[in-house]
Amino acid sequence: MAQVPQTFLDALAVRTWCGLALRSLGRAREEIDAINVYPVADGDTGTNLYLTVESATAAVEAVFAGYEQGGPSLADALRAMAHGALIGARGNSGTILAQLLRGMAQVLAADGAGDVSHVDGTDLRRALRRAADAAREAVAHPVEGTVLTVASAAADAADGGEGDCRAVVLAAYEGARAALAATPRQLAVLGRAGVVDAGGRGLVTVLASLVEAVTGEAVPEETYAGAAGADVCPEAPEHAGEGGPAYEVIYLLEADDAAVTRLRERLDTLGDSLVVVGGDGLWNVHVHVDDAGAAVEAGVEAGRPYRIRITHFAVGDVHTGGERPPREPAQRAVVAVVPGEGLAGLYAEAG
Repeated sequence: MAQVPQTFLDALAVRTWCGLALRSLGRAREEIDAINVYPVADGDTGTNLYLTVESATAAVEAVFAGYEQGGPSLADALRAMAHGALIGARGNSGTILAQLLRGMAQVLAADGAGDVSHVDGTDLRRALRRAADAAREAVAHPVEGTVLTVASAAADAADGGEGDCRAVVLAAYEGARAALAATPRQLAVLGRAGVVDAGGRGLVTVLASLVEAVTGEAVPEETYAGAAGADVCPEAPEHAGEGGPAYEVIYLLEADDAAVTRLRERLDTLGDSLVVVGGDGLWNVHVHVDDAGAAVEAGVEAGRPYRIRITHFAVGDVHTGGERPPREPAQRAVVAVVPGEGLAGLYAEAG
């Protein structure tokens, strides 16, 4: 369905953006899953991004449904989008996307913006910059050649031009596309696989949907799987090795800022791929660890963790391959009673 072109961003454009992004990620999720080789080659980045945007879209639709006449303000729509993404974020990529949306909302839905019906290009440029900075701050150890690089490039491109929202979103999209194409030369694991960064690919899809929501013109879809070539810059860092942590731990956390600062420090000693996003007392915590129990206990010490999800990376996965170093015995045990040898084998395999 063709969209009505406009030169500003309002609540209806946010609603349209969410719907278009969800549809586009639904079409691209398998392709994005297929090129997912960093930080874990577990083939779920496209799915995680889709589920994150699905939660954001549901939250925005719920806000609109609350109005019998008229509709929500731009600030209400943006806060709903950011909150929905935060509570529904999945995986490393979804968690970072949630922080990108939160960063935009921090600018466009700041205190005092409740009566503003729309924003112009200047505000959107500031929002894209804040989004990129907030996402980078949320990652314990930022790596170039990832979605963080793509987000920064989008903000840089938007900063470099002038004009209304149409000009800003087009510049941001083109900047993101160029940065995405360069990711295999920045991260060796991508170059060897001949793919672009999966999280960055997803962000380009989300930005393409923003272009369509604002301009009314659909961006031609591109396929990146296998198209990046295998040339690797000699200086491209590896960053991904064998024998990584065996578990992904994600949970929502109610805690104050000081407790979260201590939590970051604690989790950083336990594993890698640490991303903590959110604020104002509600956070989404993501980390890869060998001791999942310790990661959860750290959350208990910081506040109230809930919606806890623990995923065991498959045996033979790139992230868990090779000889694993010996670990100290965990100071806890789990007894699971399950029917059948098949389930017993799966539980034993998961540790």
